[in-house]
Amino acid sequence: MTAFSTAQVQTGYIPGTPQNSAVPPIYQTAAYEFASLADAADVFALRQAGNIYSRNASPTQLILEERVAALESGTSATAVASGQAAVTVTLLALAGSGGHIVSAGQLYGGTVDLFQDTFADFGIEVTFVDQDDPEAWRTAIRPETRALFAESIANPIAQVLDFQTVADIAHDAGVPLVIDNTVGTPYLVRPGEHGADFVVHSATKFLSGHGTSLGGVVVDQGSFDFGAQPERWPQFTAPYPRFGDLVLWERFGIGQAFNVLVKTKYVHDLGPSLSPFNAWQILQGIETLDLRVARQSATAKAVAEHLAKHPKVAAVHHPGLDGNRWHALAERYLPRGVPPVFSFDLIGEEDDASQSRVAQVVDALEVFRLVANIGDARSLVAHPASMTHSHLNAEQRAAAGISLNTIRLSAGLEDVADLIADLDNALARI
Repeated sequence: MTAFSTAQVQTGYIPGTPQNSAVPPIYQTAAYEFASLADAADVFALRQAGNIYSRNASPTQLILEERVAALESGTSATAVASGQAAVTVTLLALAGSGGHIVSAGQLYGGTVDLFQDTFADFGIEVTFVDQDDPEAWRTAIRPETRALFAESIANPIAQVLDFQTVADIAHDAGVPLVIDNTVGTPYLVRPGEHGADFVVHSATKFLSGHGTSLGGVVVDQGSFDFGAQPERWPQFTAPYPRFGDLVLWERFGIGQAFNVLVKTKYVHDLGPSLSPFNAWQILQGIETLDLRVARQSATAKAVAEHLAKHPKVAAVHHPGLDGNRWHALAERYLPRGVPPVFSFDLIGEEDDASQSRVAQVVDALEVFRLVANIGDARSLVAHPASMTHSHLNAEQRAAAGISLNTIRLSAGLEDVADLIADLDNALARI
């Protein structure tokens, strides 16, 4: 008879035994058992695929990666602990120490913090440009530039990127285009179909949709050839010492080598791991992505149209509206609808009283929730100048189109009439 202490640890479970669960299971384990030492050695040396340790990946995470890659029409993906982590590991893998990145200035505030502060500590310089100015993109590129970066639809003013124009500029310079498609979602736009080479997501937002779980994903579109200029990309084309001088580009090739490097170096060494439970939660959200986003987009447009006629509103930044600067680009790139995240400006000068006016409106809202998030089933409100973009100076805010009077909305799944009534009641306070 097996001793009690042995039974309490091992009875009832055989590693590797297949089950017939209809829903992807949560593989909530830190590590994985190998069939033999030879099998373990082959997996550790990248001679064969296999699970090692959940810091690198879990079977639940692998399902998520395959699913998001499919939604973005990509070839491989890496899931990590947050959207910020996805941006970080992607650009670290491309730029390395001493590299240079050209980025749109119209970005989520946390990304700006990463680029102008932490990346500087790593020896990576970032030049910010107006995403609507093609010549600014061209002139900012240097010999050491290793990527161009932008958001598909910028947060919070909802500027729509001219994907193909920026992609052509990047490729003419021999560098990849990286797009953050968190706001765009793969249901509304697939940047890879318009020239992007890598697509990142904060899966915390629309992919998840329920506001409970952090996660991020980077997708390789399988379009950028690091082998065309091997001297420029030694991380892929030179021997990789930790794996016996294996050359990633020779072994894994286009569409795969990038994510092998991301997982075996940046996720392995820095540890921004996605928990199996969070991977599972995000998978549940993805199952209803199209239904949620379609309804949320329709709701957001109806709310935007109402606000555009409101006497207390100076401007509505929604590219689905006629007259919006990015309306033509929205019609070109977003045939299924404009994302549910947009902003509006209150009437009044941008002065010391702005914060008070915004507070009167925001604090009076009852259906919209004051939350530093987007893409939730709940409708959310935020004040970018004092919340998500509070670290930007006045010049940076102006370049991004954000004023002290700007309020950001993220439309949820509530009844549109309730949302409009909530806004009307709040706006009546000023």
